Amino acid sequence: MPVERVSVTDKAAAVIDQLRAKHGELMFHQSGGCCDGSAPMCFARGDFLIGSRDLCLGEIHGCKFYMAADQFEYYRNTHICVDVSPGRGSSFSLEIPLGLRFMAVSRLFTEAELEQLQPLEV
Repeated sequence: MPVERVSVTDKAAAVIDQLRAKHGELMFHQSGGCCDGSAPMCFARGDFLIGSRDLCLGEIHGCKFYMAADQFEYYRNTHICVDVSPGRGSSFSLEIPLGLRFMAVSRLFTEAELEQLQPLEV
């Protein structure tokens, strides 16, 4: 069974459900840019334009998860679990008005996991 590059906690999945009910289909993008740095940001599908250098790392709770290619170089050997915590981020992510913020909790893949990684979507 292939190892997924991204996952989501139950708590974050519940927030995704809440946001999906209000905004429709969603997507995530994690860049290395300004605002919240490398925090995953949630957008209504179509409200954020995916660039030609963005990579799809997989899906979390039915939402595609994209990352800028240059940021991916830092995360290539890392599993990302999207969680949520109280607090107000400084981004345009949809959870911000709820007084919450998504965050990426990462860990290095084991050698065995690296051999079974899910390929990136092209």
